Amino acid sequence: MKACTRSVYGEADVLEITDVEPPSPADDEVLVRVRASSNDRGVWHLMTGRPYLMRPVIGVRTPKVRVLGRAFAGVVTAAGPRVTRFAVGDEVFGTSNAGAWAEYTVAPERLLARLPDGLSAEQAATAGVSAVTALQTLRDGGRVTAGRHVLVIGAAGGVGSFAVQIAKSMGATVTGVCSTSKVDLVASLGADEVVDYTREEVDARGPRYDVVVDCAGNRPLSLLRRTLTPEGTLVMVGGEAKPGRFLHGFQRQLFSPVYGVFTRRRMRNVVTRENATDLAEVGRLMATKAVTAPIVRSYPLAEAADAMRYLAEGHPAGKVLVTI
Repeated sequence: MKACTRSVYGEADVLEITDVEPPSPADDEVLVRVRASSNDRGVWHLMTGRPYLMRPVIGVRTPKVRVLGRAFAGVVTAAGPRVTRFAVGDEVFGTSNAGAWAEYTVAPERLLARLPDGLSAEQAATAGVSAVTALQTLRDGGRVTAGRHVLVIGAAGGVGSFAVQIAKSMGATVTGVCSTSKVDLVASLGADEVVDYTREEVDARGPRYDVVVDCAGNRPLSLLRRTLTPEGTLVMVGGEAKPGRFLHGFQRQLFSPVYGVFTRRRMRNVVTRENATDLAEVGRLMATKAVTAPIVRSYPLAEAADAMRYLAEGHPAGKVLVTI
């Protein structure tokens, strides 16, 4: 099968389209013919091997998994003997730890959900990482309920664009933060207010937010604290503020719990727990059009390296696809 692989860590130039043997499903896995997969910063981290903190898990000197990509959608072509929820021919979406930028991938059934009627494979392929992260950030990290005022920083990005919409579906009032060129996109996602950070800093309106979701990772904790109500919660997703080999900006997240104790503010970090139940929930939201993925670019598998270059150039609005 054709797959986007790399044998060493590096930038997009290390990627190549090669012929590899199709994977075989384990007892609790299914083999899926991939139709589409999405790109995100997590895939970039796997490609570059940074921060080095990840290396004991993903491979110290070289990648343990050669094929890139995680979130995907496709059709089941084979199932292991312990699989009970899916059969050959079922359309599924979710995440793979075996690489999804390929014609075929394998995934355990606990990381998959059935594709709902009315939801395209392209839309579903964006959900496995970004939408599930947004859901858990709001529900578990921020404990968002109806009537809460939520600030989403990085509202035009992969997780942020889902967070704006999911928070609205929970009945919250949502303010999105983005750059000038992305204001219209964030407004179209349903944000009640949009802050252009090139003209106004996020704390300019005072401590008015019950929950602040920071997807950007480039503001001091002291500044973010000033946006919160006395009982407010800051939830951080990712950390890209100070790129570096070892922590790559995640030091802010490591420090935040201690800072929260001293400043008497709730500060939480999100570690995504991929699971079938949350996948099904975001699938339901997307099938009913309460949530949609703003897909800004789509690349064929042969141009997967360009999909990564586009992501690495900055912070593209919405989601980027690799179609198979």
